[in-house]
Amino acid sequence: MTVSETTNASVPLAALSEAFVRKVAGKTLRIGVVGLGYVGLPLAEAFVRQNLTVVGFDIDQAKVDMLEGGKSYIKHISDDRIQSMNGSGHFSSTTDFNGLKSVDAILICVPTPLGAHREPDLSYVVATTENIAKHVQPGQLIILESTTYPGTSEEVLQPILEAGGLKAGIDFAIAYSPEREDPGNPNFETSTIPKVVGASSEPEREMACALYGAIVPTVPVPNLRTAEAVKLTENIFRAVNIALVNELKVVFGAMDIDVWEVIEAAKTKPFGYMAFYPGPGLGGHCIPIDPFYLTWKARAYGLNTRFIELAGEINSNMPGHVVDRLAEAMNEKLGLAMKGAKALVVGLAYKKNVDDMRESPALELIDKLRARGMEVEYYDPYIPVAPSIREHPEVEGMRSVKWTEDALAKFDVALIATDHDDVDYAPLLAAVDLVVDTRNAIKERSDKVVRA
Repeated sequence: MTVSETTNASVPLAALSEAFVRKVAGKTLRIGVVGLGYVGLPLAEAFVRQNLTVVGFDIDQAKVDMLEGGKSYIKHISDDRIQSMNGSGHFSSTTDFNGLKSVDAILICVPTPLGAHREPDLSYVVATTENIAKHVQPGQLIILESTTYPGTSEEVLQPILEAGGLKAGIDFAIAYSPEREDPGNPNFETSTIPKVVGASSEPEREMACALYGAIVPTVPVPNLRTAEAVKLTENIFRAVNIALVNELKVVFGAMDIDVWEVIEAAKTKPFGYMAFYPGPGLGGHCIPIDPFYLTWKARAYGLNTRFIELAGEINSNMPGHVVDRLAEAMNEKLGLAMKGAKALVVGLAYKKNVDDMRESPALELIDKLRARGMEVEYYDPYIPVAPSIREHPEVEGMRSVKWTEDALAKFDVALIATDHDDVDYAPLLAAVDLVVDTRNAIKERSDKVVRA
């Protein structure tokens, strides 16, 4: 039975909200998740585990085919988990968006990248919302999970959804609940991370809290903009603090002080300090991107976000710093110039223990090493073959080298860009005369290892 068969546009939203909440409690609610990537797929799984019916929507037929065949396309989500979802009888996936008519809640989990000039690119959100608008039904709850600037839900989503005549807050509900995924983190998953929920009215907020409350504790906030601001605040906090330790790394390095040893000692203080760690730059779909959504929006109010922009500048400069440090170390320790030398980049993923290359600093490191005349290959146990990356087409098709002393011995220098936990660095140290470590992956001190 579809939403339109059980509700009517003339019924007040408060009554529709009560019916919605009863459906959640009775496990009869149907949920549509649009975008089955690193956010949408784990979210769908969390609902399925609670015996709620989920229909996953994605424009990529290959993803749908893999899911239907019991196969995962995300490294940290096993095939067994997909097969368990399929076997539950509560999950299906499709590229046919006509099915949106038959669900009670629609969760939008699509990318929100930046444009060439660090302006928000809402094209995926807009296209998805326009598709939903063709099928929106009275009584439905529509939630955006994608990270964006405060005001997006009201200024972008709502007008599109209302174009067909139904009104938000009257005929259907809108809420915002930012995704909080941390792929590859063994300590947290979707069902253990509280969900912030914002909406413009109490009935809408009750609907969203009831929905997410079926899988996780909820944190209601007064309105959509507050919820949108929460996600930005979380990621700006991380970006600024990572920039701080990256700057300290450079300064302390000039003083012959190991920033990693400083951090290890500082974090023994039980109050007033939180450990953040330096690296070769920022990667992933959140930290390098999300802060600039606020920077862009702040300009509309005549304001500048100086901390955010300074942090972005520092973090963006890290790949260049690492390559300069590598060049110095090659000259000092090996007596080699970069041109014509062979470099191995260890790790393509943007963070440890995942196969996600989005915004990975390793990609920029490869570009910069090649620009200085080096022959570059990579090793990553999670990425045997480099996929297509729009901003870095030159890496597509590269293959991970074998992790043996014989295979590694041909390289003059290795650059550790990602510190996967399951990598044994002993063969690397045995085979390569210089290792530039940007992640403190090799804990023991060695004349072969240079921190950068």
